[in-house]
Amino acid sequence: MPRMIDLIRASAVPANLMQSAARGALSVPPQEMLEILVYLATQNKVFGEQARLTLAGWEEAASKAVAADPQAPREVLEYLSAPENLRPALLPELVGNPGLPEEFLTRMATAVSREAADLFLQSPRCLASQAVLQALQGNHNLSGIQTQQVEEKLADSAEKTPSALADGAAATPAPAASSGTLSTPESEGGAAPDDAVLDEEVIAYLSTHEKEILAEGEKPFQAIGGVFDEVLESAENGKENKSAGNAKKTPAAKKTSQEEERGSALQKIAKLDVKGRIQLALKGTKEERSLLIRDGTKLVAMAVLESPKISDGEVEKFASQKNVLEAVLRAIPMKRRFAKNYAVVRNLVFNPRTPLDLSLGLMKNILINDLRNLSGNKEVSETVRKLALKMFKQKSDPTKKNV
Repeated sequence: MPRMIDLIRASAVPANLMQSAARGALSVPPQEMLEILVYLATQNKVFGEQARLTLAGWEEAASKAVAADPQAPREVLEYLSAPENLRPALLPELVGNPGLPEEFLTRMATAVSREAADLFLQSPRCLASQAVLQALQGNHNLSGIQTQQVEEKLADSAEKTPSALADGAAATPAPAASSGTLSTPESEGGAAPDDAVLDEEVIAYLSTHEKEILAEGEKPFQAIGGVFDEVLESAENGKENKSAGNAKKTPAAKKTSQEEERGSALQKIAKLDVKGRIQLALKGTKEERSLLIRDGTKLVAMAVLESPKISDGEVEKFASQKNVLEAVLRAIPMKRRFAKNYAVVRNLVFNPRTPLDLSLGLMKNILINDLRNLSGNKEVSETVRKLALKMFKQKSDPTKKNV
């Protein structure tokens, strides 16, 4: 007797059964149900959207079991490991699955968070794969220490001689110096100075993205949303008010002072090249970060999220902004610290600029009252509103089972 997935592929089932399949409501084994949902999500134009919604909210335990199964269908593993569908909770199972094709591991390695990268660096299979290591090497989320680990493993895999390694170390004194700066205070029993920590972050980031920075060249600052003219105008108005003798610190004067500060920061940023803006993103002030997060150059905007000085409050604001790159919104929940912050997650889901697959994946964490508000939010996509309404009804009635 043919399996249900085979019948669906052959278009040999009625529409009402296809609809039930897209909702995950068929009486078939969990693995086959996931296989059916993935097929519909990727191949069926009529029921694909419903299937993607069902997959986004599919039971985590069942998903983990399939993600860890070496015999799981290739199409299912491909879907689960795709960056746009990847659920952080499934990463340990996917990385540890010996049946996962190397190309899928490589694809994941290019975009995983700093925390998730440790899974790759602890996996013997990943450490033995030059393709995976090269993908990790190009991942901008890695810390300086992680990048160094990757480079060491790559050197080992290339079977470099001790003399070649020595020559390579001598050719790159900057990272070595930064490593020494941090290790010396700790070896003496003290803590590394803040400036040394910041310098380490800057050197690591610049070293990791050296080729990309060179490729960007002298690309000027271009803020998404046209902030440049707006802020400069505010700064000029502030100067006029100041010259008019408005010395008393009224609310209006305080606002003028803030506008002047923002205008001054923007003028400073406008004079910097890509490398200079990256350094400022990592070491600058809150005001400077609020401008650089809107930089149209991805390397600069992403560097803001790597700043050791960034606060949760800043990220909560970034998560709700419509004038940032999609790459920034994707990177925020990839960091465990921010993924645990409910306000950050909520703002991302409510942000109409957040990629649909990311919003759908985060919605399982949204509280019932926010789900109700989200279901009526006309700014977000209809797909998000429909799933929010469905989840709201399910959470309002605990006796109602997920379908």
